[in-house]
Amino acid sequence: MELKLKSIEIDGMGRFYQSANTGNWYPSVTTVTGWAKRDFWAKWRQSPENKKSSDEAMRRGTALHTLIEEHLNKDTLRSVDDKTKQLFEQMLPNLDKINKVVAQEMQLCSDSLRMAGRFDCIGEYEGVLSVIDFKSAKSARKEEWISNYFEQTAAYSYMWLESTGVRIPQIVILVSAEDGVTQVFKKNPNDYKIKLGEAIKGYWSDNNFEELQRKINEVANQPIQA
Repeated sequence: MELKLKSIEIDGMGRFYQSANTGNWYPSVTTVTGWAKRDFWAKWRQSPENKKSSDEAMRRGTALHTLIEEHLNKDTLRSVDDKTKQLFEQMLPNLDKINKVVAQEMQLCSDSLRMAGRFDCIGEYEGVLSVIDFKSAKSARKEEWISNYFEQTAAYSYMWLESTGVRIPQIVILVSAEDGVTQVFKKNPNDYKIKLGEAIKGYWSDNNFEELQRKINEVANQPIQA
C-alpha cells in the first residue's frame, strides 16, 4: 500500500503531491490547513531573527522525528545535540504508550479531498488505533493555538479510511517543549470534520483547480539547471 508520490515545493504556494490515480497535483495537508494564516507567517519570517528561530526549530523538529522513528523501530539511535536529546527523553514516557505501530512516515493521497501528505505515525496509543503526531516547541502549547494540528491529523484519519477501509477513532498530539513541559492531546477526529471542511473550502476559494494544475506542471517540467 505504501505510496511513492512525486512531490514539489513551490515558494509562496506550498508543497504539492501528484496523485498516482489521476495525475492531478494536490496541496499538502499542511498547506491547506495553514492557508488562512500564510500571510501572517510569511510576514513574521521576514525578520532575520524570526527566520533564524524558525529554521532552528524546523531542524530540531526533524531531528526529533528521526529519533522517534528509530526508537519505535527499535533501531540504534543516532547522536544529536543536547536540546534535541532532552526533547526526546522527555517524550519517552508517552512514546512508550504506543502499544503497536502500524505505519510511520507514510504518504497518503485523497482524490476526494484533493489533498495529500505524509503522516508521522499510525498505531495504537493506550490500546486505541490513532493518528499520532509528534511536535517540538519552545514552551507549552495552548489548545486554541494548535487547531491546525488537530485538523491535520483528522485529515489523515479520513485519508486512511479512504485508502484502507479502516476507521481510526482517535487522534493524538504529543508535544515536547524546551522548557521541560510535555503534553498529550487526545481527540476524536470527527470533532474536526467541520473545521477541516472549512479549511479545504477556504483553500479552493482562493485557488482555481485548473489554473493550479497548469502552474505546477510548468514548474515540474522545467529542466534542471546544471
